[in-house]
Amino acid sequence: MDARKENEARHLKGTVVRKSDREVVVTRTVDAPARLVFEAWTTPELFVRWWVPKSFGLTVLSCEMDARVGGGYRLVFGCDGAEPAAFFGKYLEVERPARLAWTNEESPDGAVTTVTFEEKGGKTVVVMHDLYPSKEALEAAVASGSQDCLEETFTQLDELLYS
Repeated sequence: MDARKENEARHLKGTVVRKSDREVVVTRTVDAPARLVFEAWTTPELFVRWWVPKSFGLTVLSCEMDARVGGGYRLVFGCDGAEPAAFFGKYLEVERPARLAWTNEESPDGAVTTVTFEEKGGKTVVVMHDLYPSKEALEAAVASGSQDCLEETFTQLDELLYS
């Protein structure tokens, strides 16, 4: 088996489950220790290498992260000829390397995202929980395709951690 196929065999695909009219939970196992996975979520130089799906054709113009309770983050993306888009908010919880929670303040319909990192046998179970302010906000997020890109995003995280 070549190295690429071996890596693909090690990747455990995740699940996306609607827990309620306002909640979506994504679970994915990553073949890396929790401290490394957590670092990939909180270090700007690493985060920009995996978070934006390559198929979207977006470029990360800037990424600022102050991963501490009360600290903020701001991501600015650009796409050929389009106005840059910014995503920003504040960290509500930071428990290294087990848990992160933040607000998504770029829209009044932004979710509160909580991510947990549970290490099991050298792998990390990542659970990402988005809680939207209303059923309509969740429906709008689903309609925008934001949930559709998660498989590609997590695959890029795998590639970063295996490189």
